[in-house]
Amino acid sequence: MILTHPGGMLYLEDDYQDQDQNWVGARAAPAADNTDKEIETHFGGLGFDYNFNRDWGISLKVPYWLRTLRTDAGSPGSPDIQTYRHNALGDLRLLGTYTGFSPDMSSAVSLGVKLPTGDWTYPDFDRDTAIGTGTTDLLLGGYHLGTISVEHHLQWFAEALFQRAFGARAGYRPGNETDAAAGLLYDGIELGNNEKLTALLQVIGADRLRDSGVNADPPNSGYRRVLLSPGLEADLGRWKLYADAEFRAYHYANAAPAVATEGTQGQLVAPVLLKLIVGYSF
Repeated sequence: MILTHPGGMLYLEDDYQDQDQNWVGARAAPAADNTDKEIETHFGGLGFDYNFNRDWGISLKVPYWLRTLRTDAGSPGSPDIQTYRHNALGDLRLLGTYTGFSPDMSSAVSLGVKLPTGDWTYPDFDRDTAIGTGTTDLLLGGYHLGTISVEHHLQWFAEALFQRAFGARAGYRPGNETDAAAGLLYDGIELGNNEKLTALLQVIGADRLRDSGVNADPPNSGYRRVLLSPGLEADLGRWKLYADAEFRAYHYANAAPAVATEGTQGQLVAPVLLKLIVGYSF
């Protein structure tokens, strides 16, 4: 869904994951060790990308989240599973992008901020479960699209984004995070009338450091993961549709050394993440 020409695109996105597996280190752990039992989330929202010319562009994303948390609010030996549901605006992201490295706009660097617009005060969510972090963060990233074979419609791509909070908010600072992806594209599937279907396969990696602050849970926060993701993009003139499924290939979750240390041990992870985007170019 990257713009490779001057102009704009407006899109709606819905991502979904169901974190229902407790994870300690690089393996599954007993569900009983974690007081949280399930975190189910739809997180997407409205996005706007615009290239003023072949050198400069902006990207704005206004997220909206719907989250359900199932957690044990009881005491040891006397479980009391409670369900909490909350939906709210997420943390707005604004990026400025420079694409003037080559005439085809195939390479770019981006600099921007994540603003604390998301709700981080909902009383039934811990700070690491809240929809917003409460912090203003630096965003720094870039991408490149390369050609393997014009004749065989093969391309490759790589992209990365680094995120770092400028400070803490009410005793909580999210850990620095780096996300990256690399993959292959095949765009030789013709649908007719200058419409086409692109198939892609990508490897997605993430490295998240531990949270910090008196309202954080440093031992049970931070992770490293690798996802394998097949996807499809349909180019239907001004309309674009994109969908992928991101399957867990590797996940390492930081965890307290024992349940007794924090009263809980591990992090909830999802076996797959699903993404759907509908965009309109102008």
